[in-house]
Amino acid sequence: MPGGGFVRLPGGSVVVALTLPRPPAEGVVEGAIEGGNVRVLVHAVNRARALTRLRNLGMRAVYLRGNAEPPTPDEITAVLHHPDGLLWRCAPDRAAELWHPIRALLG
Repeated sequence: MPGGGFVRLPGGSVVVALTLPRPPAEGVVEGAIEGGNVRVLVHAVNRARALTRLRNLGMRAVYLRGNAEPPTPDEITAVLHHPDGLLWRCAPDRAAELWHPIRALLG
């Protein structure tokens, strides 16, 4: 079962973090493991809009139930400093892996 959570920021926007199964892809990003799970971060105006952003990218069955795994302060900082506001990396976290733009996962 995918896990996830969210944090409401002082400005009213939210950061949503979801742990999802890695989609099958032809090419594997350097340092990433084929299969397994990925942690996806989305910055949006509200939770519904964050999930809509993922669904518009082709992740149709993405839902957020509960707040069991909210984003950590480091994850919040990473997504706020990215121009697209959509990032991912392998889960569980590996210390050497950096955050990737979402198009690297879906491309």
